[in-house]
Amino acid sequence: MNFPKFKAATVQTSPVFLNVEKTIDKAVSFIKEASQNGAQLIAFPEVFVAGYPYWNWIMTPVQGSKWYEQLYKNSVAITDAAMQPLFQAAKDNNIHIVIGINERGTSFGEIYNTNLIIDNKGVLIGKHRKLVPTWAEKLTWSSGDGSSLKVYNTEIGPIGTLACGENTNTLARFTLLTQGELIHIANYISLPVAPPDYDMAEAIKIRACAHSFEGKLFTIVSCSTISQEIKDALRTDVPNVDAILTRKSSAFSGFIGPNGAVMGTPLIDDEGIIYADIDLEKCIQPKQMHDILGHYNRFDIFDLRVNTAPTRNITFIDNHQDFNKK
Repeated sequence: MNFPKFKAATVQTSPVFLNVEKTIDKAVSFIKEASQNGAQLIAFPEVFVAGYPYWNWIMTPVQGSKWYEQLYKNSVAITDAAMQPLFQAAKDNNIHIVIGINERGTSFGEIYNTNLIIDNKGVLIGKHRKLVPTWAEKLTWSSGDGSSLKVYNTEIGPIGTLACGENTNTLARFTLLTQGELIHIANYISLPVAPPDYDMAEAIKIRACAHSFEGKLFTIVSCSTISQEIKDALRTDVPNVDAILTRKSSAFSGFIGPNGAVMGTPLIDDEGIIYADIDLEKCIQPKQMHDILGHYNRFDIFDLRVNTAPTRNITFIDNHQDFNKK
């Protein structure tokens, strides 16, 4: 049996706001840097391509409508030409990529918060659509479905991913664990508009540590930041945007080991890229103590069923044709 060892990278930065091409260029520059430093996996923030709908939190829905339109115009489909440099960068740099995008749906009112999993051959091996948009996000994103709750086997090990708040969903996390997940990518956005007693960076760390400790695996966290460019763009509608979107301890990026402890020094609020050495063999001993996928569970008592069927918005039935068949 193979127990891969590799270096991973995680990025904490902001996109080029509502600009797909320039954000992809920025991602590629980080990919090249990570590869040059020996990384075989790089994680990017939630909806990094090409921005988060902060207007949902600081404007009325009517005020935010024009911003939704801009976001839709700068959402992407997997097949868009603008996305191809990302796949090529994975291949050219022999690196696996997990990155968040605003995925354009088939309807003008349909955008998904989607994580892409790209292997080191430049092949899109999977994508996960956020199951439930969080709080004010419901003004922007459509809900994903169970078809994307998957773990993907790669040269460096089995990878799963969840976006932001859904990392609190115990059943979603357990669904990934049961499929053999050993590398979990949890990506987030900086959220300075959280309630005053809510420490976003600490909350992100707690969620990551909980998943790693429960599942005895590695969690890689990537969180975005809010650039001055983003605040300046929103200032026309919210003059005091700097005060609203500037708050310490709003972003956390880093690595959590299978013992539930933070590895190395994480990034809190600061932009940058950091690295950690991942050794999947270190997942074995902790599972001897508490393996909730095996000996430390009672599947004769607990029965989790997951609907993995893709959601369909219509089903066509030709009753006349069925009648003739009879």
